[in-house]
Amino acid sequence: MESSLAPGVEHRLEVVVGPEHTPPHLRPIVVLSTPRMVEFMEQVCLEAAQPHLGDDETSVGVHLDISHDSAAREGERVVFRCRLERVDGRRLHFSVHAAVDDQVVGAGTHDRYVVDRSRFGG
Repeated sequence: MESSLAPGVEHRLEVVVGPEHTPPHLRPIVVLSTPRMVEFMEQVCLEAAQPHLGDDETSVGVHLDISHDSAAREGERVVFRCRLERVDGRRLHFSVHAAVDDQVVGAGTHDRYVVDRSRFGG
């Protein structure tokens, strides 16, 4: 883990909502499902941390505390943002936010833990 992995590191990810993001029980309505929102929140944090980790390291999600506050509809561009708020040893504490323009879609916190890839075998 490099010293550049410090509070203040930020990252963003943009996703255009499509049929692959909707829950099956709502079709033909197309909206961003909560599981897909969670996936993108984890992804934006992973992408924020990874450039600051060694070749043999990655991070895994260990805690989420988020809310899904409003719908993101088909064709809307959702911007996912994260900010590293705190580093406790190998534990990374992020704030996460998803929005369509000024409308909050979801927000909260996500913790990740830096691990050695070799511990997962393969």
